[in-house]
Amino acid sequence: MKKALIAAGVVAGVLVVTALALPLFVNVDSFRPAIQTEMKSALGREVTIGKLEFSWMSGGISAANISIADDPAFSPAPFVSAKSLDIGVDVMPLIFSRSLRVRSLTIENAEVTLLKNPAGKWNFSSLGGGKSKEKTPSSSAGDFSVGELKIKDSRLTVGRSGAHGKTHTYEDVNISVRDLSLTSQMPFTLEAKTPGGGTVKLEGKAGPVDPGDAAKTPFDATIAVEHMDLAATGFLDPASGMAGIVDYAGKIASDGKTAELEGKATASKLKLVRGGGPAREPLSFDYASSLDLERQSGTLTRGDIHVGKSLAKLTGNYDTRGETPVVHMKLRAEGLPVDDIESALPAAGVSLPSGSSLQGGTATAKLSIDGPLDRLVITGPVHVANSRLKGFDLGSKLGGLGALAGVRTGADTTIQTLASSVRVGPEGIRADGLTIVVPSLGTVTGAGTISPSNALNFKMNAKLTGGAGSMMGGMSQITSLGRSQGNVPFLIQGTTSAPIFVPDVAGAMTNTVTAPAEGVGGILGGLFGKKKTK
Repeated sequence: MKKALIAAGVVAGVLVVTALALPLFVNVDSFRPAIQTEMKSALGREVTIGKLEFSWMSGGISAANISIADDPAFSPAPFVSAKSLDIGVDVMPLIFSRSLRVRSLTIENAEVTLLKNPAGKWNFSSLGGGKSKEKTPSSSAGDFSVGELKIKDSRLTVGRSGAHGKTHTYEDVNISVRDLSLTSQMPFTLEAKTPGGGTVKLEGKAGPVDPGDAAKTPFDATIAVEHMDLAATGFLDPASGMAGIVDYAGKIASDGKTAELEGKATASKLKLVRGGGPAREPLSFDYASSLDLERQSGTLTRGDIHVGKSLAKLTGNYDTRGETPVVHMKLRAEGLPVDDIESALPAAGVSLPSGSSLQGGTATAKLSIDGPLDRLVITGPVHVANSRLKGFDLGSKLGGLGALAGVRTGADTTIQTLASSVRVGPEGIRADGLTIVVPSLGTVTGAGTISPSNALNFKMNAKLTGGAGSMMGGMSQITSLGRSQGNVPFLIQGTTSAPIFVPDVAGAMTNTVTAPAEGVGGILGGLFGKKKTK
């Protein structure tokens, strides 16, 4: 036993001495041209590696820097650059036969740039192929394999090519690829911090690499995103007003031609338009989609939007080729409880008067959603039935007219029906064909706009019911005010949080036959609780 231990110690000592003396007998830098050539052959890109030295700390070979060229059609800057490269090798073959067998590659503090051109092609599409690909008798792209590739503590920049292309940076990127080969399937993981403090993780398998377009390489992966700040990602134009915090879990599977995606995203404090406010409750989106990788366009086969217990359906198609994805979607919401969707209204730029809330009733909408993701235009009819605007005193807002109509002050406003054709866009909200039936007042019709700063500009007409209608009809006979009995034109100005109801003198003038403008203004001003100015 003692002799065996001594023999083992002698062998270990010989190996240590041999390893220590390795730099004296083996010039590891002599392998640099072969490594560069093999990597160039495999990647189809120029590869530059700094001087190789044997590293006692890692038991392998290290280089001061590495650079992999980008596709010249995209950028003259490197595709990958790093100040440190560690090459794990089998030491025994290196010592006794001066044979280099690479087990692993570790790149630290790398800068990786992914660019997409207007045609939808990525700069990594030509990896493994292209005009720069060369083969030697002893080396080919198909022969290239490494046990493990690691990219640690690095930075990933994603964006568009060209002088005006926008880029977005992800920090603390860590990538691990096992059984790296261009001709077989490779397990991989990717973790990174998103702009704004969120995280993203991909885990799955990819390969074999498509020699004509690496972007069409088959892969299957799960994706997890936590607390991604939409506004901070830089993918959306700040002028669009879109914002929110997103958590996402899903998966993607690609055969190289079509990618199938599905998952669930939950957005908190979501804003969809400029001038809108954050939704008070989270919205979730459960979806499935099919993407044509050649055309860079896809179809949303399932799009369930959940707000509280309510469900709205989203379907349509999208195109990702441009600077910003373009969508053409249809949203269908049938008989949703108003209580559920009321918290989401601010996200679409719909703000209620200060201190008020919608309660009870149902809402229906059939909307078209079109345009670039950061400049969406939403159009279509909306309908609300049997709801109540709690905390809004319509009687006091209408002044004397409210008293004539019998609208009790200090009460909530009951809305029997609200219907309109709406358009929501970057310029604000427009409501046409607006009809509101308030049992205590009558029927109010008109149209108007809400600006991105929430300024109101509505031209309305109230057709009063009951005693108020008869009284106003008598007044209209005296002053020739109105072509039909009980019609009172007025404007809604101010802001959504503080609306102001004022008489529409110009509107009344168009219906006036005998009364002077001064008298019309005085009458309407009195009805709305306004004093006529001199």
